[in-house]
Amino acid sequence: MSAAKFSAEEVDRIGSILNDSRNLKDDRSVYWIGKALSDPSALLKHELAYCLGQMRNPTAIPVLIQTLEDVLQEPMVRHEAGEALGAIGDPSVCEILEKYCNDSMAEVAETCQLALRRIQWLQNNEENANTLISGSYDSVDPTPATSSSNIEELSKILVDATKPLWDRYRAMFTLRNINTDESIKALAQGLYCEDSALFRHEVAYVLGQIQSPLVVKELTDRLRKVDENCMVRHECAEALGAIASPECQKILEEYVKDSERVVRESCEVALDMLSYENSDEFQYAAIKS
Repeated sequence: MSAAKFSAEEVDRIGSILNDSRNLKDDRSVYWIGKALSDPSALLKHELAYCLGQMRNPTAIPVLIQTLEDVLQEPMVRHEAGEALGAIGDPSVCEILEKYCNDSMAEVAETCQLALRRIQWLQNNEENANTLISGSYDSVDPTPATSSSNIEELSKILVDATKPLWDRYRAMFTLRNINTDESIKALAQGLYCEDSALFRHEVAYVLGQIQSPLVVKELTDRLRKVDENCMVRHECAEALGAIASPECQKILEEYVKDSERVVRESCEVALDMLSYENSDEFQYAAIKS
């Protein structure tokens, strides 16, 4: 993917516009972000859908539903639209989420099941709604964490394919919040759970939030697995970019010409992120899929 050359001042200006549109959360920002959901890049579209969910503005619901219903959209984009509907949390979308809980694409179906459960949880736990917003990581989470601090117990739930994804996600976010070497290494084992690509991709995203060099090997394992779901490989690439070590840079450079477009673009973004993380001049916004 060729890239235009911009001056530092232009990059700052563009970055401030993008951040303002997400942080303002107004209807006009929603309109312009939604307009870009017709872009040919699945990576960009999924990030746009993510931003709409994080803004939690109900004005985004129609365009997100349209994206979820569009079976010509890439599964990772439809997944992100479903997750965004759950993040907004408006009960009016329960019917549409129920419809796609049995979608032919597993990652879409599982996302809609989680999003529906999230809205139902919000309805029953309105006073605890803030537990779905992670202050430490500046994100609206798909599930609440738990109050447990038992890493061994949480680790078992995380990798238990007989448990509902809702419970495993809760264990995942709890381990993230504990944020010790032990909990981080336990989290990384979720990358080897072969039962759900959606789950592996979320584990990679969470590891990117933590930015710990302890998990470079595990993230690299999944990036290098060429038959892995592209959602997972893309998220591993971006997590490596967030960790931003010289080792990560070398790994990402290996895959910047990968046969999967979303992986190629993720490596390009990750290398940019790595450069910005190691620069005194710029700060790079955290990225999710």
